[in-house]
Amino acid sequence: MSNRLRALTSLLAVLGAAAALSLAAQPEPGQFAAVDVFVMSDTPVAAWQVELAERSGAMQLVGIERGDDATFRDPPFYDRVVLERATTERIVLASFSLSDAERLPRGRVRIARIHVRTTGAAEPDYDLRLVAAGAADGQPIAAELSFEIQTER
Repeated sequence: MSNRLRALTSLLAVLGAAAALSLAAQPEPGQFAAVDVFVMSDTPVAAWQVELAERSGAMQLVGIERGDDATFRDPPFYDRVVLERATTERIVLASFSLSDAERLPRGRVRIARIHVRTTGAAEPDYDLRLVAAGAADGQPIAAELSFEIQTER
């Protein structure tokens, strides 16, 4: 066997072992889902802040998207460090619009989509809480929250 062939064989063996170790280090596959967050208010919504928690702390945040209304063009604000963690118990999201009240959403509106990967064996136990909601004049408004889970397989 030539020196080149031996070196190539050794290199392939090392690369194969490294690939096997890399695959073994990957986390077990979890269930991916999108948590759609909705706010409902008869008053036009100019600002909101919500907290989504998973009571067992077994969720990994994968991504965050904006909602349906074009008034809130950008994804909501959140702590990006939380998104980088392997698992988390909660995430706080917030957004605001400087649009006139006539252009702001009212009724039931999807305000965010949160992509998660559950890491535990049990079904996720989500808890959604409204921290604040405000009108165009900055005054607090009455609003209700709901969420729907879209399972991604």
